[in-house]
Amino acid sequence: MKIEDRYYVNGEWFRPEDPNLHPVIDPSTEEVIAQIHLSDEAETASAVKAARAALEDWMYSDSSYRIELLEKLLEVYQRRSAEMGQAMSSEMGTPIEMSRMLQVGIGVRHLAGFIEAAKSFEFEHTHHPDHPDNYILKEAAGVAALITPWNLPMNQVTLKVGAAIAAGCTMVLKPSEESPLSALLFAEMVDEAGFPPGVFNLINGTGAVVGNYLSSHKDVDLISFTGSTRAGRQIMQNAAGNLKTVHLELGGKGANLVFADADAGAVERGVRRLMLLTGQMCNAPSRMIIEKSYYDEAVQIAESVANSIEVGPASAEGGHIGPVVNARQFKSIQAMIQSGIDEGARLLTGGTGRAEGFNSGYYVRPTIFADVSPDMKIYREEIFGPVLTISSFEDEADAIAMANDTVYGLANYVQTQDEDKRHRVARRLRSGMVDMNGADRAPGMPFGGMKQSGNAREGGRYGIEDFLEVKAVAGW
Repeated sequence: MKIEDRYYVNGEWFRPEDPNLHPVIDPSTEEVIAQIHLSDEAETASAVKAARAALEDWMYSDSSYRIELLEKLLEVYQRRSAEMGQAMSSEMGTPIEMSRMLQVGIGVRHLAGFIEAAKSFEFEHTHHPDHPDNYILKEAAGVAALITPWNLPMNQVTLKVGAAIAAGCTMVLKPSEESPLSALLFAEMVDEAGFPPGVFNLINGTGAVVGNYLSSHKDVDLISFTGSTRAGRQIMQNAAGNLKTVHLELGGKGANLVFADADAGAVERGVRRLMLLTGQMCNAPSRMIIEKSYYDEAVQIAESVANSIEVGPASAEGGHIGPVVNARQFKSIQAMIQSGIDEGARLLTGGTGRAEGFNSGYYVRPTIFADVSPDMKIYREEIFGPVLTISSFEDEADAIAMANDTVYGLANYVQTQDEDKRHRVARRLRSGMVDMNGADRAPGMPFGGMKQSGNAREGGRYGIEDFLEVKAVAGW
């Protein structure tokens, strides 16, 4: 077992004299694989102080210099990708093959995207050709606190750190204490890439201590947070004291609208997308809503696909799904599955208890409920596990109304071969993202939501803009 009691401040690694150790659990085995130090307010204050001291030189540095350092970071990240894949697989239970390809690959994609976006980004430009003496300056927002979740560690770390670097912000990163090993490794990469002291700082700790301290600190100018809607509300309250800029990427309860004219692979694609990462994605298509004339056939397909999905340990090669991240998450998902049973939804596959063949580890059975009505808890609340609900709709208007009947608004999905219908539905869905017919969003497309899914737009030039202030200058 490793003792990872380090934190990274002002370009140096520090170890406390009396560490406050916190176990990191392997979800596949429930064994302690490492212990990290949870920092206190004093250590967090040292990180904010370092970021504040480094801000002026960094924010006024030439963008080409920041791009050069981003390129060095990407090179180090790619060279050490095997280490990163192993770290994420062991700390959160992602099967090793998926960790190497998806979890690590997302980080490459985002860092490369920020490099490309920064090269063409206009940080300074005239307001209008008719008014050449009116100028727009886009400047770093200041010291940014970056608070990231456990489910997609490098996705969120690179989305926030890459954007902050490109914009010229200095930063304090607080990763989730559930998946801290990958973040510590990432800090090593930043150090190896040669960033100036104080630009990037890493503090491990809890939301109750470090998160609350950062979100209320007078010298933090911006908060970028990804996590639960409940925690997002608390951060906004903390930040109100000095009117910080707050960007939130929160929960979701995505609808997957499957029309009768959907392509043959639509239902299978929807089931597998939900089960990816064991359902632990905020933008998962967790509500499949099917046109009535296609409902019975689609339900049979969904059941067959779910029964083919295998569950296994993170260390095993193959295309299976792994455990969920921890005991708390396992218990929460079990309670939601039991709620679905108690409320009368038709259980097609899975159910309560560990997946077959496991006596330990946080293995949830791939579960599908049919005949789910909008008044049921499993239809309304985010489950964050491998649990799919299936409902039916009457017509296009009904489908749109059901999809929008939620406090969330992160991602929705549409399956139809009718182009005009796709366009109509996409315009009326109240979500930050709409994916149709299995199409992938291109690099640099903004990731973020509406309503109680938050207000952030991450990735590419949209992500950079989240970390900038706009200054209007007359008489330039």
